[in-house]
Amino acid sequence: MSSLVATPITRSPLNILRALVSVSNKDHLDILAKCFLTHNIEVLSTGGTAKTLRELGVTVLDVADYTGFPEMMDGRVKTLHPRIHGGILGRKGIDDDVLAEHDIGYFDLVVVNLYPFAETIADPDCSYEVAVENIDIGGPSMLRAAAKNHAHISVITDPNDYAQLSQALASNNGSVDFENRQRWAAKAFAHSADYETMIAQYLQTQLASADTTEVALNVNLPTGELLRYGENPHQQARFFRQPSPEVGTLGAAELLQGKALSYNNLADADAALECIKSFPITDGNSCVIVKHANPCGVALADSQHAAYLAAYASDPTSAFGGILAFNSDLDQKTAEQIVSNQYAEVILAPTISSAALATLAKKPNIRVLATGQWQDFSQQQQLKVISGGILQQNADVIRQTAADWKVVSKRLPSEQEWQDLRFAWAVARFVKSNAIVFVKNQRTIGIGAGQMSRVISVKIAAMKAHEEDLETKGAVMASDAFFPFADGLEAALAEGLTAVIHPGGSMRDDEVIAAADKAEIAMVMTGTRHFRH
Repeated sequence: MSSLVATPITRSPLNILRALVSVSNKDHLDILAKCFLTHNIEVLSTGGTAKTLRELGVTVLDVADYTGFPEMMDGRVKTLHPRIHGGILGRKGIDDDVLAEHDIGYFDLVVVNLYPFAETIADPDCSYEVAVENIDIGGPSMLRAAAKNHAHISVITDPNDYAQLSQALASNNGSVDFENRQRWAAKAFAHSADYETMIAQYLQTQLASADTTEVALNVNLPTGELLRYGENPHQQARFFRQPSPEVGTLGAAELLQGKALSYNNLADADAALECIKSFPITDGNSCVIVKHANPCGVALADSQHAAYLAAYASDPTSAFGGILAFNSDLDQKTAEQIVSNQYAEVILAPTISSAALATLAKKPNIRVLATGQWQDFSQQQQLKVISGGILQQNADVIRQTAADWKVVSKRLPSEQEWQDLRFAWAVARFVKSNAIVFVKNQRTIGIGAGQMSRVISVKIAAMKAHEEDLETKGAVMASDAFFPFADGLEAALAEGLTAVIHPGGSMRDDEVIAAADKAEIAMVMTGTRHFRH
């Protein structure tokens, strides 16, 4: 049982007479300065923040002058002082005498944001020493103190909330109501938690032993954005973005047109985005069409327009209401073709040309996302909630080339077959297991996904090709895992396929290889499985 004595929470509006400001992010300080000037608020500040506020016309008292101690240790010690924390944690009407005894004044507002740790470690050239130096100590201490004491003080950490503060002061004669104080306190604690989590995860990644078992999972994300609904209308859903999301991810993408993104839109768009990242623009223009988290059409071509037409023709029925992803900036010709061809839920590309955007405006319900130019595969962790816990794994981003694979058949693949095998293997990684992908001339012609039996996935891929009158003779096939029996391969051979790629590793590999040799087709084993559940 705690021995701490709880004190009543003051829920009435509190006047803002005195503020403490120390920010790394100096966005929107002009709004804050106008608040201080309009409501005659006394301001204490530090370093660069004080300089900027003075340039905006605010009279500022330096913290060092107030505490009587200069900033020390290259600025490491400046706000960790009783005159600062006493004024933040002081309870009006309760601690008046003790504060007066030590000549400590109350603060009514604390505005603090933290050293830019995320931006610092995002630099690939960032050293461990620089990263550690950018761990803020005084900032989190002030944030947490003010957030705890929100009954008696307001705390703001997000520059986007300065306008809300201005509105609150204007509508309440210079005071802030309890609901705003409570909201900002919750936001401050969330921000502090995000910050500590980032640091913990960074330090864990720097451990000398990469396979250490002493790894904690810390997941603290800002308040999630409420989505229209979840997978179904009766399910509530939110989108929790990572702090400072990486360019080229959905968290950083800009919605240029269309309705708000739904839970299913985001899940499918993520599948499309991750798949399209497998095809760098140096290989050519690529288009991926996704439906229900599975690629239904993927193609590589000399032009974006040709890539889209080939991907769409793979399975136009499934493409209806799908998610379209491109590895190059969306141009007007492709946009016009999409508008005339199909209904799409989401279109995403690194950027969208102004002409393409004007064309897509004819279909205002299409959601158009500019992701920014993504980097090469980044190592990310994947989480899945199960009953009673969370599963975690690293993303499936293993790098392989044909030099890592083994031709196990008597016949070697032709150059065209090698191209198609590489393409098919790249696509298979993003198809739900059991995954089968038929490819011809660097475009999918049939995909079998999510079946309990691999041979059924083969038959579905063939059925898809036949439905669109696509020629399977001379095509290649990728399987995300080994063939447990020769029947899956035999079903493909009946379609005239001439080359196959799969991981191998079955007890019956010899039987499967013998079937390939008997049919005089090429077979390549990668040694790496790509299940996707």
